[in-house]
Amino acid sequence: MCVTNSKLALYIGGLWTAVKSRDPTLGHVIPSRSGGGVAAVTSLGDDVFVLHLNGLQQVEVYDAVSCTLSRLITVHGLGDYTWGLTACAGCKCLYVSDYNNRCIHRAELTGSNAVMRWTMALRPRGLSVNRAYNVVVACGSANKLQEYTTDGHLVREICLQAGVTWPWHAVQLSSGDYVVNQYRSPGVVSVVAANGQVRRNYEPPQTSDVAPMKYLANLAVTMNDDVLVADQGNGRILSMSSLSSVQELALPVGGGIQQPIGLCLDESRGRLYVGELVEGGRLLVFNVVKL
Repeated sequence: MCVTNSKLALYIGGLWTAVKSRDPTLGHVIPSRSGGGVAAVTSLGDDVFVLHLNGLQQVEVYDAVSCTLSRLITVHGLGDYTWGLTACAGCKCLYVSDYNNRCIHRAELTGSNAVMRWTMALRPRGLSVNRAYNVVVACGSANKLQEYTTDGHLVREICLQAGVTWPWHAVQLSSGDYVVNQYRSPGVVSVVAANGQVRRNYEPPQTSDVAPMKYLANLAVTMNDDVLVADQGNGRILSMSSLSSVQELALPVGGGIQQPIGLCLDESRGRLYVGELVEGGRLLVFNVVKL
């Protein structure tokens, strides 16, 4: 199935749902409040959390319905390079990775928004929450994944094998394996087992209509284990079905998407959030599925 400017396909709930009755729309454009680019975005319930590279040590929280700013969560001591952001429904908390300070910050989402942090030996990048409600950290320069409990105890460390280098983000699939992308050019998306062994690699063949991937940033995984990835170097979002085929999503935005890095899919609302890393970068909110 091809994706054109008048039809966008996403694998939702086990079926390819094609939007035929209307074009995919750009529902909202949320400008940067401080001029800094969007480093990461995630959602939980009625909240959308946005992290900018602006040195303000704050996470912006937007109402998922109106896309208006509802509050700020202050994370004291947060460094300038914060590439990971994820929320946990199980413990009602928000995790923020701090690349420079080699730590993870955890903010409570109920009550006082109290923040704790734990220090790592490695520099963290992308974050996700797995099926055990533990936080999974991609450590780029060390080519490792680390899994922590919500209070910062290391559960296990996965050393990535067979040429998987510079991981940016890792998300656990329903099989228990992890999908991992690589922040390099050409970029590669891999499925790795819990022991770090590669089960499968994907990069577009030379005969493909999709150009080689460059500097892959954040991932999103659907309920059916299909993968969306922000291809920062090419200014596009790619959709991969079982890592056997790839297509570029034709997202309607004037001038194209500039250095997409933040990515979040809210299947319950049919929303795709894309954050731009460029100075003054926007948070783009697309309506991708007719509910």
